[in-house]
Amino acid sequence: MRYHVYFVLLIVLGLLSACQQEHDKKGAVHTTDLPTVHVQVVTVQLQEALQQTEVVGTVQAVDRAVIAAKVSGTIEEIPVILGSEVKAGDLLVKISAGEISAKVIQAQAQLEQARRNLEREEKLLKKNAATAESVKSLKDVYRVADAVHKETKTVLGYSTITAPFDGLITNKKANVGDLATPGTPLLQLEDNRRLQVVTSVPETLVLQIKLGDSLSVFIPAAKLDIKGTVAEVAPAADPLSRTASVKINIDEAPQLRSGQFARVALPGRNKNTLFVPDSAVHTFGQMDRLFVVSRNKAHLRLVRTGSILDDQIEILAGLEPGESVITHSSSQLVDGQPVSIEQ
Repeated sequence: MRYHVYFVLLIVLGLLSACQQEHDKKGAVHTTDLPTVHVQVVTVQLQEALQQTEVVGTVQAVDRAVIAAKVSGTIEEIPVILGSEVKAGDLLVKISAGEISAKVIQAQAQLEQARRNLEREEKLLKKNAATAESVKSLKDVYRVADAVHKETKTVLGYSTITAPFDGLITNKKANVGDLATPGTPLLQLEDNRRLQVVTSVPETLVLQIKLGDSLSVFIPAAKLDIKGTVAEVAPAADPLSRTASVKINIDEAPQLRSGQFARVALPGRNKNTLFVPDSAVHTFGQMDRLFVVSRNKAHLRLVRTGSILDDQIEILAGLEPGESVITHSSSQLVDGQPVSIEQ
């Protein structure tokens, strides 16, 4: 019985070996039957390129203010709307302040009474009918009344809010009839004539940026590529994001708006890297691939790409200097296909 089992195993192994040989023959025939394709190649060499880093930022006004009330009261007037252009000193908000006005009248009356008492006592002192101590006490009372009067007048002035500088109303959060409370934002005023880009720069790169440096700024929404001047560099980095804030002043442009998205190109260092024509690289799913020529055959390579410079693509991994890369017709090639290089 044991001999019969051995005999069956030998037959099975023989059949498997024959199938494998047949499969190898078919594969060999398939590879050799591929047509020869005429291709153009380029020999890649290390090239010196400027390494730049791009960070994102936001367009903001250099001068902007959040307008809030210092006293409580019902809003009587807001003579501005979104987009209103105002001049310094123009009325923005007027708050009802009947109680404060009454306190001003009361303080003024007390001040006038203190003045009359002081003047009367000074006349009596000249006639030796009063003492110097009583005059001094009345002077103190007068000074207190004068201070209270000035304080109430100052508080009454808070009921009228004016523009601190020329600008544009970019946000309006209150309307006539609303209750204004101290510290609650009512309006936002921005000087749209002076703009800057605010960005966060990694701590490894911020040391390369100095005040007065010129940086390239691109605003996609406006399709505007301009130069900006570094106006502020934060002396400390954010411990959470490991970045430092940098503000870049830019020239006025009519198509720019506060809040627009911006890209900032940071200065970099020269590095040696490999570049190939963009026609040589093809995307397959989430992978980039190209073909190299070796022994008159095309061989598939998966590569990791980097920056794009004109019609050249940087290759970070998957390719070595001196290799021949197929620049055209590579999208129809098969790994191992015979090729003929066009001169």
